Amino acid sequence: MGFAPDSTERLARARADLRMGVPVVVAGQGVILAAETLQPDRLAVLRDLGAAVAITDWRAQTLKVAAYDGDIARIVIPRDADAAWVRALADPAGDLRSPMKGPLRALRDGSADLARAAVALCKSARLLPAAVIAPLDEADGFAAQHGLTVIDGTAARATDMSPLHGVVSARLPMSVSEAGRLHVFRPADGGEEHYAVEIGQPDRSQPVLARLHSACFTGDLLGSLKCDCGPQLRAALGQMGAEGHGVLLYLNQEGRGIGLANKMRAYRLQDQGFDTVEANHRLGFHDDERDFRIGAAILRQMGFGAVRLLTNNPAKIARMEASGIKVVERVPLKVGENAHNHAYLATKAAKSGHLL
Repeated sequence: MGFAPDSTERLARARADLRMGVPVVVAGQGVILAAETLQPDRLAVLRDLGAAVAITDWRAQTLKVAAYDGDIARIVIPRDADAAWVRALADPAGDLRSPMKGPLRALRDGSADLARAAVALCKSARLLPAAVIAPLDEADGFAAQHGLTVIDGTAARATDMSPLHGVVSARLPMSVSEAGRLHVFRPADGGEEHYAVEIGQPDRSQPVLARLHSACFTGDLLGSLKCDCGPQLRAALGQMGAEGHGVLLYLNQEGRGIGLANKMRAYRLQDQGFDTVEANHRLGFHDDERDFRIGAAILRQMGFGAVRLLTNNPAKIARMEASGIKVVERVPLKVGENAHNHAYLATKAAKSGHLL
């Protein structure tokens, strides 16, 4: 390995740049800026280069514009459009209050590779999945001129899971069990760390009682009544404590993988009358952006090959099995329903197939 950053390290740098509103260059293709952090002076430069706005097909569907590239749409930026116009294209917060003034025109010719790389990078940076893009023949020279991070477009679009490395583990007595241990795992791509809470000393040769729990700041820490996450977390740990063994994987995939800020955007849309799935779609996301392969990788590193999975979500079972972890039993986890989350749980059952 050389001294200079490799492609994975450059991708991590690019995510940080986009979050700060700094442009990023895709080698041999062009320049991208996250719509969410777009600054007027930088928009002016890219507009002179023939910029467009890349959005997902879900967001395009909301805006009633054709996604000629299938999963992506490239929207022409009018000459009089400003940064606020671009941000409104990306953020559905004002869709009902101030409907977009069309007609919006989508590009249908040329490659959409730059657009796909831009949207994928914005997603991985936990930003709205929309970006200003400007194809540029001399992209690498433009990057050198302005001191910009250069990334590989294929790497930005890759769906391979970043390798996880165990960082540390230590004894952690808890109220549910004094025989607790916390393991910390760090992905090689600089993403969020993930944790495994081990109760007791589970036999690695036997199926372990396990729970894949996605981080929920509002539910786990604040006691939010809009979801059932907090009660599920405590119930799962309580059951493991009662049985004397188990593993709870605490995965930092807030808001079904879209991040806390975007989850709050979804909550705001729910206040406008949209259900949880519709809110994600209006933001430009899939129903669920989580990667359950992370949980399987952690279990394998800890020496487990089979689980009794505490879940109401069949997708978790399918992903565990596909990732080489045998699920010998689904253990239901039906707790936490209340007047505030009844409709939310009903939507998860009807549209996401949860067994509630």
